[in-house]
Amino acid sequence: MAELIWSDDAISDLEGIYDYIARNSPLYARHQVERISTSVERILQYPDSGRHLPEFQNLPHREVIVDNYRVIYRHDPESDEIMVVAIVHGRRLLTKYFINRGE
Repeated sequence: MAELIWSDDAISDLEGIYDYIARNSPLYARHQVERISTSVERILQYPDSGRHLPEFQNLPHREVIVDNYRVIYRHDPESDEIMVVAIVHGRRLLTKYFINRGE
């Protein structure tokens, strides 16, 4: 099974999502973070199941959609590592900034 690595930026994104939603509902915030985490865990079994990024077909990154959020990741088959690089709200414009931060 692949090894899952969360980038510091992806962890920060997840914390920001929690903080934003928790202003109105800590319970819903916790559920949202759990749904995202559960979806990411499924990627471990099927790392190539996410779709290629429509905006950047030439990049090796993929995404899974969880409710209103896009979980951006890349799978390195040689090392069998999956790196979650960003979690972006679906209404935000996805730019290479989100994909390349921290590299």
